[in-house]
Amino acid sequence: MQAVEVKRFLEIKLPDIQIEVEGEGCNFQLNVISDELVALSPVKRQQSIYAHLNPWIADGSIHAVTMKFFSSAAWAERT
Repeated sequence: MQAVEVKRFLEIKLPDIQIEVEGEGCNFQLNVISDELVALSPVKRQQSIYAHLNPWIADGSIHAVTMKFFSSAAWAERT
């Protein structure tokens, strides 16, 4: 699996977020930019992403996912 596949999939499922995906094979790092998700608890943030990735995790296509969440303002300051 490629990072671009994960990115496209999540952008379709969660059109209100911006996402950057790195990695390949079965290990990925996600930078999720969303003012809405940042307002949630850390567990709820991750659950909102895992809810869409679970089929790939269950079949072994994705083994490990690391997530970092940013508000739009925080992301703009980083780049």
